[in-house]
Amino acid sequence: MADKRDYYEVLGLKKGATEEEIKKAFRKMAMKYHPDKNPGDKKAEEAFKEVNEAYSILSDPEKKQRYDQFGHAGVDPNAGFGGAGAGGFGGAGGFGGFEDIFSQMFGGGGFTGSTGGGFGGFGGFGGRQGPRRGRDLQKAVTITFDEAAHGVEKEISLNKYVVCPTCNGEGNEPGTSKVTCEKCHGSGQVTRTQNTMFGRFQTTGPCDECGGTGEKIETPCHECNGSGKIRKTVKINVKIPKGVDNDTVIPIRGQGEPGEPGAPAGDLYIVVAVKPHKIFKRSGDNLNLEIPISFEQAALGDEITVPSIDGKLSYTIPAGTQPDTIFRLKGKGMPNVRSGRYGDLFVKVKLEVPRNLTDEQKDLIRKMSDSLTPDSYKEKKSFAEKIRDFFS
Repeated sequence: MADKRDYYEVLGLKKGATEEEIKKAFRKMAMKYHPDKNPGDKKAEEAFKEVNEAYSILSDPEKKQRYDQFGHAGVDPNAGFGGAGAGGFGGAGGFGGFEDIFSQMFGGGGFTGSTGGGFGGFGGFGGRQGPRRGRDLQKAVTITFDEAAHGVEKEISLNKYVVCPTCNGEGNEPGTSKVTCEKCHGSGQVTRTQNTMFGRFQTTGPCDECGGTGEKIETPCHECNGSGKIRKTVKINVKIPKGVDNDTVIPIRGQGEPGEPGAPAGDLYIVVAVKPHKIFKRSGDNLNLEIPISFEQAALGDEITVPSIDGKLSYTIPAGTQPDTIFRLKGKGMPNVRSGRYGDLFVKVKLEVPRNLTDEQKDLIRKMSDSLTPDSYKEKKSFAEKIRDFFS
């Protein structure tokens, strides 16, 4: 997906453009790069495809929302966000989404063409449309930091449409049959003539009487009223792999809403939210941790206990450790959700100065201080020399 241009940029828009601005920009760009105006121009043809793809996403509220949130990955079926038509370029030389776009703008479906070849040369613009797949669904799931580190299986409840068990999704009452639509004579398509900015066109679109199926229900199912689906709360087990982070999206194929008869169901997308940890701060696959140490530990060195996602670790800090020193523990961070390799754990030591000292303790510190030479404080000595040079 890295080589794709931003869809807003393709249409000459800024992110957050309104529906009307998107339509206006598309009309302008479509006229500019239309193949009839640029015969034999491969660059214009590619630009026309790019404009078509951008509009197919930004004109659809659900796809636009996924694109605004996740970028190209949100509408790429190969990136786990799926959804038929996310790219919209199946079939007929990559112009599969073009029919739907002009259908929305001009009220028709397939273009048969009526001026100078029109759009007929692209093929596939006409004929009966197949049944539509089910709607994709999204569900937010919150997990703990430890569950993100080790993976977890969660049972979720989802209120959605499911296939009607009485009619098995057909819509008609069991024991009855559907009849051929009189308006389209079973083709599922009707032809309309319409004048547009591109000229006069005959458009072939879904029949409004039968919804493009070619059949009508005379006796609707008593349970679903002919829709073929009913709303129901279902429970689904979701396996969340180790290493997930906030906004990780997990696709579950076929767990969306049912499609029309003969079409696949939509997909369910689990969007993960991870609760923050009390002591760990995550940065990609790496973890950051601050541990307070005492003066004597920093000066003399010590073996300290370091918490990790797999339990306690022992780590020896050397004598003379300075405040805010960061130690790296390789492979003790979070697992990568794709490769399984572990990041690192970075431990910063914070020097804690003792408070509420007794007079005896203060005297001991003064005696120790008197016994130290400037070489014991190399940074302090170096800074003093710089100050002396600055004022000399």
